Amino acid sequence: MGFHHRQSTPPKTWLLCGSVRRNFLKPFRKLIEDLNQVDTAPPVSCIVSDGVMPFSIRVGDELGIPVAVFWTFAACGFMGFYQYRALLDKGLTPLQDASYLTNGYLDTKIDWIAGMKGISLKDLPTFFQTTDPNDDIFNLAMESAETASQASAFGIHTFDALEQDVLNALSTIFSHIYTMGPLQLLLNHHIPREQDHLESLGYNLWKEEPECLQWLDSKQPGSVVYVNFGSVTVMSMQHLVEFAWGLANSNHYFLWVIRPDLVIGDKAVLSPEFNSYIKERGMIAGWCPQEEVLNHSSVGGFLTHCGWNSTIESLSAGVPMICWPFFGDQQTNCKYSCDEWEVGMVIDNDVKRDGVEKMVRELMEGEKGKKMKKKAMEWKRLAEKASGPDGSSSLNLDKLVNVLLSRK
Repeated sequence: MGFHHRQSTPPKTWLLCGSVRRNFLKPFRKLIEDLNQVDTAPPVSCIVSDGVMPFSIRVGDELGIPVAVFWTFAACGFMGFYQYRALLDKGLTPLQDASYLTNGYLDTKIDWIAGMKGISLKDLPTFFQTTDPNDDIFNLAMESAETASQASAFGIHTFDALEQDVLNALSTIFSHIYTMGPLQLLLNHHIPREQDHLESLGYNLWKEEPECLQWLDSKQPGSVVYVNFGSVTVMSMQHLVEFAWGLANSNHYFLWVIRPDLVIGDKAVLSPEFNSYIKERGMIAGWCPQEEVLNHSSVGGFLTHCGWNSTIESLSAGVPMICWPFFGDQQTNCKYSCDEWEVGMVIDNDVKRDGVEKMVRELMEGEKGKKMKKKAMEWKRLAEKASGPDGSSSLNLDKLVNVLLSRK
């Protein structure tokens, strides 16, 4: 398997990627063929596939069915994956040994990616940080990004105003790329709640706890830090404790989502002493309805792992961020949030409680926090515009559907 990147990929992700590469093609082809033989239902007329499932394009080609791939990443994240072949050709990956993660090698500047200025190796999605040329995640990411050009249509979860430079560069490579984001705003704009027959369908990996919103209702506007490291990220018990005391010592209200499996090899349980100390100021939940939380008036900042869903939801809600990226495209999202979109501050990888306390205070009270909030509100306005009736994302969604209809 070889050594993998510094904040190691969760084992479930690594195993899943290997399975996608080796095992998914045949059962997927059989599924489509079986569906096409059902007399009581119309045949499959198109396939909409996740971007990292390139086998779907091959099946579509074989069966004469148009395929749209949809990348749930930012354009900057996708462009990072698209560079993996170049990294290989230039000898920048695989790494010779683990020392390359700590000897300054990842600070190497990159000046050859169109539309991405001022980035280093460390800002690219982390899966190239491996010593194994056969690494499944690296190869799946590389194959998926390259295969996108073979799809009938290529959708990406972003909006034009947010990533204009990268999108301009990508449009010279992919003639059929359509920005469609933020998805939750498109959903809100295009399916009125009273007509929403899909409301019973959940899309969360964990059971939500609505008590979070009741707790937020009792707090002043902009007074709460929301903390959530996503559905996959894991951390050490030591890091959990440092985050906990940093948040407590900041003297700000906080709502912290701690999944049961957040801590590597252990249960994510904080001491009775800590729970007693934060009784008035903090709420800890197992999971929550994140979109509603971020849009709640009492939430003033977001401590996040920088997964793309969390990042674009935060931008859409006008909430500035403290960024602690873990793996994959989270590093790229963090770089753009802090330097390009000016809505984020990055926290040191080796978390210490003093650093957490200082950043939370800066986010909630400081001048930089105020500037970031102002910028976040600008992005919120532009996200709303893009997803509105005549916005770029709404028009692109129609275009993508029409491409599929025209190729049947």
